[in-house]
Amino acid sequence: MADGNNFSDVQFLTVAEVAELMRVSKMTVYRLVHAGDLPAVQFGRSYRVPESAVEAFLLAAQVEGQSESA
Repeated sequence: MADGNNFSDVQFLTVAEVAELMRVSKMTVYRLVHAGDLPAVQFGRSYRVPESAVEAFLLAAQVEGQSESA
């Protein structure tokens, strides 16, 4: 995320937005958050995921040998 606790420049996404971006179900996103694989901030009963965390997760999950255009 941003440097330390400075959240002024962080773009947060809802679970539904993350699911749409990753093309998975909302339940899959919740599982990733609860497993600690995808960092999130909890507001009451809602979760917000930093956009940079989604990008980092997708880069780390990239399969070797796949072209970037695939």
